[in-house]
Amino acid sequence: MTFKLWISDTIKSLLISTVLMGLVITIGLLIIQKNPDIWWLWVWCFFLGFGVFMMYISPYVIEPLFHKFTPIENEELESGIRNLMQIAGIKVSRVFKMDASKRTKHTNAYFTGIGKVKRIVLYDTLIEKMNKDEVLAVLAHEAGHWKKKHLLKHLIATEAIALIVMFVSYQILQSNFLLALFHIENSSFFAKIVILGFIGSIVSFPFSPAFNYFSRRHENEADKYSYEMTGNKESMISGLVKLSKDNLSNLHPHPLYALFHYSHPPVLKRIRTIRELVK
Repeated sequence: MTFKLWISDTIKSLLISTVLMGLVITIGLLIIQKNPDIWWLWVWCFFLGFGVFMMYISPYVIEPLFHKFTPIENEELESGIRNLMQIAGIKVSRVFKMDASKRTKHTNAYFTGIGKVKRIVLYDTLIEKMNKDEVLAVLAHEAGHWKKKHLLKHLIATEAIALIVMFVSYQILQSNFLLALFHIENSSFFAKIVILGFIGSIVSFPFSPAFNYFSRRHENEADKYSYEMTGNKESMISGLVKLSKDNLSNLHPHPLYALFHYSHPPVLKRIRTIRELVK
């Protein structure tokens, strides 16, 4: 990306994040002030609602501030995508190309939208570097996530854990345990919040393997669904190879590092699993 574009993106990101973070913190603290006995529940409800709201407006309001979205010009590819999604039972409103090449050499594709109707977005780098069958294999994988309800399952699990964390945090903040732990004499709710956030990031790290295990399992399920949809292992594998090359993936990560940090199976293991798939 150019220096001018980098400056522009940085300023826009800073402004958007400052406004949104300021809004979230302000409303969160107001909820705590107005509901001192049950704020943990109302703050959780607010975060849940805000998260869903951002999922809905981001593709229409925030993403266009950074990227240009245009209809794809390849009619044969668009027709193939719509036919594939029709077989999957997914309604597609529009198929867009995103000018990702202005910022990166990475290749990607994703769905946006809440409900049954989706918008499909393809990086222009993906369209340039992959053939039709490879693109369809990638999109069939994404369709697998929707059909298997992986995003919904992830949302439910995340919010259930967040609710528990909110309640535990409330119980801890009610006491002076954190202040005593760090030998802080003057009681301060804000000091407790800062300390809790610091300790929380450490305590949550050992749980990373469990979350990543389910994420990697979902990726394998989506790969299987892609094969069931297309019946084309070679396009799936060649598409993965190109994705790994363009995204500079580590082909041989240490197993312990992958256990804690990889939400997707290492690409070589993923390819071996695809080769073993049987309809």
